[in-house]
Amino acid sequence: MSQKATKAVAMKKVAGKRKAANGYKLPDPIPSGEILRDVTKKEWQIGPSIGVGGFGEIYAASDVSDTPTKKGSLPYVVKIEPHGNGPLFVEMHFYVKVAKPEQIEEWKKLKNLKLLGMPRYLGSGSHECNGQKYRFVVMDRYGRDLWSIFLQNKRVFTLPTVLRVGLQIIDVLQYIHSKTYVHADIKGGNLLLGLQKGTENQVYLVDFGLASHYSQKEYKPDPKKAHNGTIEYTSRDAHVGVPTRRGDLEILAYNMLQWLASKLPWESNLSDPGLVHQQKTKYMDNIPELMKKCFLKTAAPAVLVKYFEYVARLRYDEDPDYEYCQKLLENGLKDLKCSLQGKLDFSGKGSVKRSSPKKSNNASPSKDNEAQSLDTKLYHKKKGVVASGTQQRKRAKEYRANFSVSSSSAESDNEHDEANNYKKIRNLNNADKKGKTKSVSSWRDCPSAVASNVHRAGEYKRINDNDKKDRTKKQKKETNA
Repeated sequence: MSQKATKAVAMKKVAGKRKAANGYKLPDPIPSGEILRDVTKKEWQIGPSIGVGGFGEIYAASDVSDTPTKKGSLPYVVKIEPHGNGPLFVEMHFYVKVAKPEQIEEWKKLKNLKLLGMPRYLGSGSHECNGQKYRFVVMDRYGRDLWSIFLQNKRVFTLPTVLRVGLQIIDVLQYIHSKTYVHADIKGGNLLLGLQKGTENQVYLVDFGLASHYSQKEYKPDPKKAHNGTIEYTSRDAHVGVPTRRGDLEILAYNMLQWLASKLPWESNLSDPGLVHQQKTKYMDNIPELMKKCFLKTAAPAVLVKYFEYVARLRYDEDPDYEYCQKLLENGLKDLKCSLQGKLDFSGKGSVKRSSPKKSNNASPSKDNEAQSLDTKLYHKKKGVVASGTQQRKRAKEYRANFSVSSSSAESDNEHDEANNYKKIRNLNNADKKGKTKSVSSWRDCPSAVASNVHRAGEYKRINDNDKKDRTKKQKKETNA
């Protein structure tokens, strides 16, 4: 059997088996070298897979008509999903209407911009491979995402870097808002650094699967769209299913706050979108309290406070003053004696003090430290596993003891949610002991996900036998220590 035939057989074996955690069918692997023809008959050659998302797969690609400039050079990406899925359909039509290269160039000239962090639409179409039908869209290829850099740098960015990134994102938001669309899912994972020479310090906003038209006529909540987006950053409007321009600016505000303060006050409650919405509403009505909650060791940057205050004042149908927002961030950079177009420094040096207090060696675990521990498990993809059932029950007991201490309403909300998590773990462990493993309706309800406070697929690794042995050794060391 030829090598090509062997590959085809292997691909058929996995056909129909790959699914994302959200239930969407993932595309079967496309063989490297496959040629895709878009609606204009332009040909694109598929390279290796470089990522799998919640709805589809992304491949490096090259333009067949290009003269190869460097061996292995693949300057484009092809995003592919099965025809039965829907998000790429939405994204593809958004790109067709908003992201043509000539449209972007026209805007750059109008606003006197050298760069704009808006991906270019290069092609799209349908393709059939091994009896499966797919839709695809072609874009420029970009570099690392800010979320992975954020984690690598101990969850903190410098203030100048945050302000420069903020300026770049506001440029993009003003552009897509001018086309009557909102993005609705701004986050580090959707912000990629440029790869081409001269774009290394430019951030590009990608993934328009949730992009939608906004309305200025009527504020009409839609329960079907409630809580759309990534819960940490979802705007108050999006929590009730209303896409708005002020919502995009609010989502950016939460991102900037997290980049500077390391975490957001509601991160321990992500399994309860309604509670997160309540907390955001409370804090946006009392921004000084929000800043006090996030910055324990120092005052919050004045520029961030002013930006939050402006967003909080915006009416849902009001045209945002993008120039005012940009001026705020520019003045913040000037106060720091930093240039507007400087290098994006992700070293973390000179960053704002983080909100989590250091843990004393001889002190008992505080609620803040415990929350920080869970937060670390959530965002750092470390090898190993969560604590054993005995340790979980011990920590749950410590939590119940801590409930007797009076606290603010926000802290009580956080602790109550954490306590429910530990109670759920205890019930699952007890069921296992009796030989009656409790069935779970969702991967979010499994003990590992609950204990780690994981709310997004791909944030924990399934344990194999070797991992279990490593875990046992690690737990013995921790116990002896």
